[in-house]
Amino acid sequence: MVEPLSGRPLQPGDRAPNVVLDAITQEGQIALDDFRGRKPVLVGLFRGLHCPFCRRQIAAMAQLDGALRERGIESLTVVNTPIDRARLYFRYHPVPNLLAAADPERVSHRAFGLPNLEFTEDEDAWPYKIAQKTIMAMKVNMPGELPEPMDPIAAMAYLDKAEGYQITEADERMMATGAGQLVGEFLLDRDGVVRWSFTEVPDGGQNMFGAPHRDELMSAASAMVH
Repeated sequence: MVEPLSGRPLQPGDRAPNVVLDAITQEGQIALDDFRGRKPVLVGLFRGLHCPFCRRQIAAMAQLDGALRERGIESLTVVNTPIDRARLYFRYHPVPNLLAAADPERVSHRAFGLPNLEFTEDEDAWPYKIAQKTIMAMKVNMPGELPEPMDPIAAMAYLDKAEGYQITEADERMMATGAGQLVGEFLLDRDGVVRWSFTEVPDGGQNMFGAPHRDELMSAASAMVH
């Protein structure tokens, strides 16, 4: 595996490395090289299914699958969740046409340059370290899902309870090492070159817990296939 040398997420113009992962929604493995030379692909790299924000981002990405396919673009969702746990979740929460892979070691996240935040008592060094007080000062605003803006910890607990999501031992193992994993989506052309991206890294975390605007992504997709 080739690790990025720049210490930043892959940017438009960068060539994505190959990553080979266990498939969740089909048998066998999925490699990014499976798409190279054949079709463009939107790659979503998320925290585990233990993260309610990521579960929503996965659903939002899946809703765009049909529109992307019309443009000849595939979608691949990658979650920091062990394969058995992920398969069980999607068996009970099926997402039509979802192509997903498990990455419990977060190999793909590192390969695409997404940092894993270290939680500290009082030191901030974004996007590598964040103080607990800084996290608690953040407000997640999700009208219609949260009764009011909440700090991320309270918001996660509220959303998990609302969904009846039960944290398992497998989830806890992922959270122990990857709770601070930053996430992103990368649109790769048929040669495996990044043409558009959205990550939680820029602007001190202004994109945290959010999803890209549909219009922005679809505009990038349309421009790439013309």
